[in-house]
Amino acid sequence: MKRWLAALCGAALLIAPGVQAQAQSPAPKVLRVAFNSAETGFDPAKISDTYSRTLTAHIFEAPLEYDPLARPARLRPRTAAAMPEHSADYRTWTVKLQRGIRFADHPAFGGRPRELVAQDYVYSFKRFADPANASPIWSYLESYGLLGLAELREQATARRQPFDYDREIDGLRALDRYTLQFRLREPRPRFDYVLAGSDLFGAVAREVVEHHGGAVMEHPVGTGPFLLKQWRRSSLVVLARNPGFRTVTYDAQPAPEDAEGQAVLARLKGRPLPMVDEVQVSMIDEEQPRWLSFLNGQLDALAGVYGSLPGSFAPTAMPNGTLAPNLAQRGIRAHRQLNPDVILTMFNMAHPLVGGNAPPQVALRRAIGLAMDTGREARLIRRGLAVPAQSVLLPHTTGYSPTFKSENGDHDPARARALLEVFGYRDRDGDGFREQPDGSPLLLEMATQPDQIYRQFDEQFQRDLNAVGLRVRFVTGQWPEQLKLARAGKLMLWMLGNTASTPDGQDVLQRLNGPQAGGQNLARFSLPAFDALYDRLSALPDGPEREALFRQAQALSVAYMPYKASVHRISVDLLHPWVIGYRRPLFWSDWWHRVDLDAEARRAAGINPARQP
Repeated sequence: MKRWLAALCGAALLIAPGVQAQAQSPAPKVLRVAFNSAETGFDPAKISDTYSRTLTAHIFEAPLEYDPLARPARLRPRTAAAMPEHSADYRTWTVKLQRGIRFADHPAFGGRPRELVAQDYVYSFKRFADPANASPIWSYLESYGLLGLAELREQATARRQPFDYDREIDGLRALDRYTLQFRLREPRPRFDYVLAGSDLFGAVAREVVEHHGGAVMEHPVGTGPFLLKQWRRSSLVVLARNPGFRTVTYDAQPAPEDAEGQAVLARLKGRPLPMVDEVQVSMIDEEQPRWLSFLNGQLDALAGVYGSLPGSFAPTAMPNGTLAPNLAQRGIRAHRQLNPDVILTMFNMAHPLVGGNAPPQVALRRAIGLAMDTGREARLIRRGLAVPAQSVLLPHTTGYSPTFKSENGDHDPARARALLEVFGYRDRDGDGFREQPDGSPLLLEMATQPDQIYRQFDEQFQRDLNAVGLRVRFVTGQWPEQLKLARAGKLMLWMLGNTASTPDGQDVLQRLNGPQAGGQNLARFSLPAFDALYDRLSALPDGPEREALFRQAQALSVAYMPYKASVHRISVDLLHPWVIGYRRPLFWSDWWHRVDLDAEARRAAGINPARQP
């Protein structure tokens, strides 16, 4: 026994230097967050949901980005060497790229470093037009009128041939290895916002797409700070530091009077990015497990558009709008903000019962809107973390006015009942529920999700509609599946959110733009007068004339009501004291690479970073 102990001690002495070196190397910094709904995948050309776009924004890179601390929002170069140059009429935009930026390593590159070049952006933009990709973003990109791109798509469709990626078009060209040029059919003064969308318009390497074929949705390879390490669909996503990421240091330009922003800058300026080594994203759709995971330290933050403080726990965490003393004593911080978003109830305008622009169908939609008690939803279900919406336009964006008032914000069951009576929706058999004007049954179908919070929404919706004599049944499915059905035009009604990705209020109006039906326009609304307004909004620079057009667009959206805008959400982000440098983004979704973790503070709180939610 003594000899065994002596041998063991001798062995320990022999390996002690290596063990000591290992002990001194810092443990990886792992940021742990949660999504409240599942992702759909990682191919920018095939996604549109907030959850997937949050992930791709950390993997791919667009030419521009938003300054993380500037308020109001300000663009700056990302992979671009400088801000884009544009012609006087805003039809031609030219971008020069930095040299030496590389994609993450991948077998498709044959073991050689792969530099980002202008042709990569040409290819990436063309992928949205490829009919084989069935991109939900194509209609949005098409609205910018890149010369020749729609025609290239039509050629592939008409001839039933593969999309010709090698054919040059005037609207999308690599002038040389590092110079990219866009030419647009009409003036587009805000095209630079498109160039800041890393979630959708980040560069994709053609070799990787061709290497993986139909499975590219599962194999994202970009130039950004992270790469995909692990994916358990609808359960867990792990992003790891991209070891080939170029040298980028933290910098920003907060306003001089912005004390919070100046403090973040003073602490982090010059730090290499990313500051964390890994990000673990857990999909936790139910509110209580997500809240408990944060309290237990298994989540570092409840933050971002995808997973802030669950509304049902707002009274516990933020009584009377102030952080609870027990949380403050633990050093937890709260950030409260009215979001640039809106919750919408979508009406399928192609459905024979609720769709169309004929007066009876318009009256039915408006009656449903008047029956919905959005004030109660904001107060009770969302626990005060929302304000009733007056239109589809989003706070913090152009066109939005906090003083605007419309029927959309009214809860008036008496007026709803009167509308239904006038247009022939009456209870003919005395069962308490109305029939259609021709006497046939009237049954509304609302698509929903199985989460507990949706059960509360459904109960209120049913109560509100029953109060005006309308019958509704609910069709339950997972969120990604409901989105697929909505795109295919197979849902009658569905509640969804819209979050701004740019400061331009026109972006949400994609939801009503006829040419974008089936893409961003899930309601399939089509009204020539509205489409004409949309085109004029696209071409005009910001100013009083454009603001007046926003008022007209609001009036049409309320009058025809293809969507009932219910509330704008107020987010409360909660962060443990070891999360350093967080500031909630306004119009972008990438921030994980710009925060640091204080490992000592985490250990002092007794948190084991290896434990997953």
